[in-house]
Amino acid sequence: MLRKLTFIASLVLLFSVSARAQDQVQVFGGYSYMHVGDDPSLNTNGWEIAGEYKFADWLGGVADVDGHYGTSEGFDRSTHSILFGPQISFPARVSPFVHLLIGGAHTNWGGDTSDSFAMALGAGIDSSIFASAPGIDWRIIQFDYIPTYFFGHTQNNVRISTGIVLRF
Repeated sequence: MLRKLTFIASLVLLFSVSARAQDQVQVFGGYSYMHVGDDPSLNTNGWEIAGEYKFADWLGGVADVDGHYGTSEGFDRSTHSILFGPQISFPARVSPFVHLLIGGAHTNWGGDTSDSFAMALGAGIDSSIFASAPGIDWRIIQFDYIPTYFFGHTQNNVRISTGIVLRF
């Protein structure tokens, strides 16, 4: 089910980028590290892709998809989430932002799977570092607290991401 939602959200995001290319859309993609606060805890590596539609210079709506992978107690573990919500930013050469995203998450741990409500409360900093390429920014850091509830237990997860932001 989460794969279908991810696919549909990706299609909607791609169509909205092509339909609304008026310096109001941003697409982020990059590396992501997540500390899964489970018992036992686990450090995972992965990817994050997000699209933002700017309703105003300072307010946007975000769709965020990620995947993280690691090994715990001899079992491979993967976690994917899809989240949506508002993002407030300060438009400048160095642009801080905050967001509150909600959605769902899915994990597979050694063949056992679980789904969970998920949210991300986070902040980050984007920077216009390429003067010769004004539509390309660097997301210096994004930090998110992401609580989940897999297999009947609460996980207090921390996600840290970095990568490239394309502005259209």
